[in-house]
Amino acid sequence: MTSPLSRRSTLQAAGVLAVAGLANSVAGTAQAATATSAATSDETARDIVVTHPALPSVPVNNSFTVKVRRVGGSWQRVGVHLAKLALIDPVTGSNRAQNSSWAAFDFSGTVEVEVTYNPGGAGKFRVRPDSYGITPEVLGSTARFTLDRPRNVVVQVDDKIFDCLHLLANPVEQIPPAEGDKHVMYFGPGLHTTPDRLLKVPSNTTVYLAPGAVLTSQVIFENVENSRLTGRGVLYNSPNGALFVRKTENVTIDGVTILNPRYENIRVAESQNLTIKNLRAFSHQGWGDGIQLYCSENVTIDGCFLRTSDDSIALYTHRWDFYGDTRNITVRNCSLWADVAHPINIGVHGNSDTPEMLENLNFENIDILDHREPQVTYQGAIAFMVGDSNLVRDVRFDNIRVEDFRWGQLVHMRVEYNPKYNTSAGRGIESVYIKDLGYNGKNADLSVMMGLGEDRLVKDVTFENLRVNGRVIADSTGKPRWYLASDGVPMLVNEYVQNLRFLTTEEAAAL
Repeated sequence: MTSPLSRRSTLQAAGVLAVAGLANSVAGTAQAATATSAATSDETARDIVVTHPALPSVPVNNSFTVKVRRVGGSWQRVGVHLAKLALIDPVTGSNRAQNSSWAAFDFSGTVEVEVTYNPGGAGKFRVRPDSYGITPEVLGSTARFTLDRPRNVVVQVDDKIFDCLHLLANPVEQIPPAEGDKHVMYFGPGLHTTPDRLLKVPSNTTVYLAPGAVLTSQVIFENVENSRLTGRGVLYNSPNGALFVRKTENVTIDGVTILNPRYENIRVAESQNLTIKNLRAFSHQGWGDGIQLYCSENVTIDGCFLRTSDDSIALYTHRWDFYGDTRNITVRNCSLWADVAHPINIGVHGNSDTPEMLENLNFENIDILDHREPQVTYQGAIAFMVGDSNLVRDVRFDNIRVEDFRWGQLVHMRVEYNPKYNTSAGRGIESVYIKDLGYNGKNADLSVMMGLGEDRLVKDVTFENLRVNGRVIADSTGKPRWYLASDGVPMLVNEYVQNLRFLTTEEAAAL
């Protein structure tokens, strides 16, 4: 059963769109939420648990039953929904969508979680990322564990890659935007859309997706400033990418979940002072990147969970009609899972006619959960594929944890000319510092570090405390003196790589 949006909500949305020159372009339907309010809570002095209304038109998945409670409180059921994910056939290239599960709730303090695998027969449970150190109590086909802070985790049963649960544990919203504010486009619980399935956001405007809200339009921030998208709702089945951000200043994306977009989840171009935080995104169709970033400066991506059917994070300069350098980018506190291509990809697209650069790129406290890419030249959990006369420099990785992935390389760092995507070779890669990178697993193929010529070098790359299955890879220790340290990765390094160093922590501190 569906019911129209309230007159107040419809007039509010239409009024804000009128500011952008789109009066009378908004329409929507709202399905009655199963709860009587946007959220219910179970509260003590500091422990709060908030569950969300049902999501209309978003399919449920019955593989898991999820319950949460504050310590010693009453169990609350959490809705479990379907996420579609990608599985590429390496022989035919066909993409067979796979069913998976996700659930979300908010809390503060400490929360107990109970997850039951409904098909039964569970032999073991694993809560990822492994770095969180969460060991569940297992009672048959049920697992229980505690979270002491908001986190995005994956609960796997018997190492199933797709029939698993993505549990998105949010912080409790603090003073959400008010319905009726003239600067707020408010979408309450229910199903919402626009006639052309485009929602263009004016300057100085907040788009709020309340818990239980489902919006099926692409959200566009273009030539605007001081605007944001926030809430606990869902962007679902977006027609041409879920979010497009171009030529903006001071835009924030916070807290929403993206499901099943056509093409990428977020495309950002020619923007400054952008913040993307606590975003969760799932994709299964081709070119389903998580966050694509072109020609932008001063961008922070923080606390996101991205499981994608192409690169999870992709940093570029010029493409199409986007122009300019990319600099001052920080990606931190994120979990990345690439069912296709790379968790991190840097430098493919640029401007051969007027060369551009990517510089001051920082990756901090990242968990890479998986990487699966059959094409050898497109592999790399961390990939620099620098073409189109790009120069990439001043890049730092700090505390990156890579779990065993299905198919690919740990590091792929290459100056290249790929005629499929490039009109010229890259200019070079320089000044890269990789500290506390750890990989535990057995599936990594040979890593690659390759320049393209005397004038297209990879140079001044340092690994500090690189650990492969617990072994520190260093020039000075743990190998025969006639071996290369790169053999311990293992990594193929060609003659156009200069000043490559593998240091222990102590050696780096002494410099």
